[in-house]
Amino acid sequence: MYCSGCGQALAPGQTVCQQCGRPVAPPVPPVPGFEFELANYGNRVKALGVVWFVYAAISLLLGFAALSFARTLLLGGAWTWTNGPWARGGPPPTWIIPMMHIAWLSLVVRAALAVIAGWGLLERTQWGRLVAIIAAILSLIRFPLGTALGIWTLIMLLGYRNSTLYQQL
Repeated sequence: MYCSGCGQALAPGQTVCQQCGRPVAPPVPPVPGFEFELANYGNRVKALGVVWFVYAAISLLLGFAALSFARTLLLGGAWTWTNGPWARGGPPPTWIIPMMHIAWLSLVVRAALAVIAGWGLLERTQWGRLVAIIAAILSLIRFPLGTALGIWTLIMLLGYRNSTLYQQL
């Protein structure tokens, strides 16, 4: 290190120049580099993967409760809907049972997609990034949790900077 006033060589830890008496500027701390930014991005991707697992569990639990209630309400059971359209003894329409099966299937597929997206992000694989983007786009219509998670995922994974950082992970 050299004095900024006279250019004389300074010893490490010296606070004043011996020749001109000028105070030595404190050393500049290193600027966080690419490694710091990469580690920070890696932690955010890890948190995103964990949130996809939590979203899958919440979606599965709430969907199971809602579809069980709908099945009991529409198709009868211990708590039959006594004032509903089929309360007077008529059978339910034939399209309800296939629609219930489709609803169960979509619930399982949505939860499985969220689990796969979370696992792919935690493993930091390229296919995990692609599955998470697809799951984010599909979950945008699931207000409010799905919309928030979808927006966060798209912000985190799309764009040149983020795709470059994800590839470096």
